[in-house]
Formats: sequence, C-alpha cells, structure tokens
Amino acid sequence: MSFREESDDGRGDLRKPFLHTGSWYRMGSRQSSMMGSSQAIRDSSISVVACVLIVALGPIQFGFTAGYSSPTQNAISKDLGLTVSEFSLFGSLSNVGAMVGAICSGQIADYIGRKGSLMIAAIPNIIGWLAISFARDASFLYMGRLLEGFGVGIISYTVPVYIAEIAPQNMRGALGSVNQLSVTIGIMLAYLLGLFCSWRVLAVLGILPCLILIPGLFFIPESPRWLAKMGMTDDFEVSLQVLRGFDADISLEVNEIKRSVASTSRRTTIRFGDFKQKRYWFPLMVGIGLLMLQQLTGVNGVLFYTTSIFESAGISSSNIATFAVGAIQVVATAVATWLVDKTGRRLLLIISSSGMTISLLLVAVSFFIKDHASDDSSIYSIFSILPVVGVVLMIISFSLGLGPIPWLIMSEILPVKIKGLAGSVATLGNWLVGWAITMSTPLLLSWSDGGTFTFFTIMCAFTLVFVALWVPETKGKTLEEIQFSFR
Repeated sequence: MSFREESDDGRGDLRKPFLHTGSWYRMGSRQSSMMGSSQAIRDSSISVVACVLIVALGPIQFGFTAGYSSPTQNAISKDLGLTVSEFSLFGSLSNVGAMVGAICSGQIADYIGRKGSLMIAAIPNIIGWLAISFARDASFLYMGRLLEGFGVGIISYTVPVYIAEIAPQNMRGALGSVNQLSVTIGIMLAYLLGLFCSWRVLAVLGILPCLILIPGLFFIPESPRWLAKMGMTDDFEVSLQVLRGFDADISLEVNEIKRSVASTSRRTTIRFGDFKQKRYWFPLMVGIGLLMLQQLTGVNGVLFYTTSIFESAGISSSNIATFAVGAIQVVATAVATWLVDKTGRRLLLIISSSGMTISLLLVAVSFFIKDHASDDSSIYSIFSILPVVGVVLMIISFSLGLGPIPWLIMSEILPVKIKGLAGSVATLGNWLVGWAITMSTPLLLSWSDGGTFTFFTIMCAFTLVFVALWVPETKGKTLEEIQFSFR
C-alpha cells in the first residue's frame, strides 16, 4: 500500500492546519500548474534560514519577557507601591502562565500545526503587554504577566520543534540554536531599552516582536513532517521542496519521512505500558531532565534579578552592568550556534556545566568572604568585584551549552508518537522549576547571597554528571536515525 493510500484511510478525522499550507507559495504552485510552468513557484522560493528568522521573533518575545523585570524592578515597585514579595510574584507569574501554555502547547501544535500554534501564542502576548503598560495597580500587572507567560509557554515548545522539523540534517544544530540566541537578544533588548525607557513604554515596545511575527507566519511553509504525519501528502512535498529549494532533489528525504510516518500510525494512541520501552522512556527522561536541570542551575533567578545581585555586590552602575551581561550572553550564544554542528552537543554541554559550576562557586565564596569583611578594607573591595566576574563567567558558560542545547535535544530525540504529549511534559517541567527559582531567588538572596549561589553550584555539578552519564550525541543524524537509535 502506498503512502497516499495509507493517508487516505480515515481521512474524515484528518486535522487541518490553522494556517493552511495553501498560502502564497502554494497558490503560486497551483497557478504555475495551470499555466504549465514552474516559474511562478520558483520565483517564490523561501530558504529555511528565512523561515527560522521569522519564527525567531517568538523567542525574542520570550527573552524580552524574561528580561523585563530586571531593569524595571525599582520603578514599578515605587510607582505602584509593591513590596519585595509582590514584585517577586509579578516576576514569577510569567512562569505560571507558561506552565499553562506548556500543558497545551504539544496538543495545540499537533492539532492545528506549528504555524497556527505560534499565531495563537502571539495574541495573549500582545494583550498582556498592553495590560502591563496601562496598569494602575498590581492586578493588571499580574493579569498581563500571566497572559505573556501563556504565550511564551507555547512559543518555547513550538519554535524549537518547528526548526528541528524543517532544518536539513547538516544545519539542524546551528539553526536550532538560533532559538536560544533569539531569547538572549530579547533579554539584551529589554536591558538596553530599560536604560532609556520608562517601564510603561518598555511594555509597549514588548508588543513589537509578535506584531511582526503574525504577518510573517503567512509567508513561511508549515512543517513538512507535521503535514506528512497528518496525511497531507501533496502539501508535505510542496513544503519540503520550498524549504530545500526548487532545484534540490528531495526524493531521499521524502522517502525517509514517509517510511517514518508509515511505521508510526497517527491514529494509534500512546498507552502507559509503552513507556516501559526504552525507545520512549529514555528520550523522555533525557528531555525532561535536561530542561529541568537548565532551570535548577539558577540562570533565570540570576537573569531576572541581575540588577539586584550587582547592587548587593556594591556595583553602583548596576543597570549598565546588567546590559553588559545581556550583550555578553548574545555573543556567547552566537559562538555556541557556530560550534554546535562542529563539536557536537555533548561536549558543549559538558564544557558549559563545568564552567557554570566553577563560576557559581566563585560567586558563592566571594559573597561569604565579603559578608565577614569590613566595608573599608581592601578585601571587601576585591570580593565586591569577584561576584560580578563570576556571574559574567556563568552567563558565558550557560550560553555555550545549557542555554541552547536542552531545547535543541528535546526537539530532536522525542519520538513522533509521543512528541506532543512528551514535549508538553518536558516544557511544563522546565517552566515549573523556573517558576520556583524565580519566585524564591529574591527571598533567598535576602536570606544569604552566598547560600543561594552554593545551592546553584551543587545543581550545576549534578547537571554535569547527568550529561556525562545519559545524554546521547545527536550531531550528524537525521531525526529518523535518532529515533531508530533508541529501539
């Protein structure tokens, strides 16, 4: 039985993409067929890099949300009379919203497609930023932050999955890392604009990435692997041809995807007993473990409250130092994007977690010593600078591996049969731990700076062990080859 015949069975329950593949390039294909010429669709070819750059607006929105609370903490607290615990709640509510978004993300992306999922994610982000910009009390701040978080939760799952599914094998690592690179650009923009804009204006500027993303989605193809899974054979081949270029021979890739889809019936539901098989439990454990450990290292707590941390270290120009950290993070993530397809995923993760362990240990020791030194001593001056050095080294180390690669590996290793459910669980785990870290970091810092960073150091050391023992190398393999390796 052919792929097309298999796909026609049960066509009545076939789910259609929210933003159908019949957009501008699909219409061009029909016109060219009617005219007996392929010139129209050839002229409309869009490269995979352009598609990645358009969906990267989602992670930029993600990063802007993450970075917003750091430069605005003092101004918002003063204008609206928020206590430390109330602002901590505001900062962490994006994680609560993201948890709800994460629960829905896999099912939404499976049901209406990757593009439709991103469209749905953009709308609450826009409404959330407007609510914050016009807030007169804490209730509007909280509502806006929750809405932002919901959209970001969907984006955080959908974008890396979409990129992994459209990227060619030899570029998947670099293009997948663009997701985290975009997050760091969003964080840096929030830090930079926060130096010059009031917190209300900064919230209005936060709308821009999603306002550009929405029309951009109409100019890119749907994921060919999702279309194949849904049985849309013609759309699947057109989408893949658009992504690879109209002079490219896609027959081998088409056949490989068809075989993969044929071996995994889309109508077969996952059963609890299936998780006893290594092909399911192992990639799920690795995906969830990496994404939860990424947050347990404390990076969100550091990024959300960088300004406060630098003030505790005695840095007077804390907002400028915060922006410098954001800029360094962008550069380091760009380096990781360049390296990931050359060195592999595992090596970068090991280097990253080792560097974070050493950096955070330096910060913890510095705070402990500074707390016991007199304010006018040379030791106090020296150990006021070392926490800043340690935080910068931590951000560089994080950006080289633990920032981009957990999301990349999650999108690569999860089997097609459980990708929606497992991806939602992994993303939920990431945001749940992120919420706990974000909520508790200001309170922990007020209790003990050194104690807080000691905990983060231990988590980084555990991450190093986890990577060394269980994380597989996926460099140079197709998604289908990665799935087969777990059987």
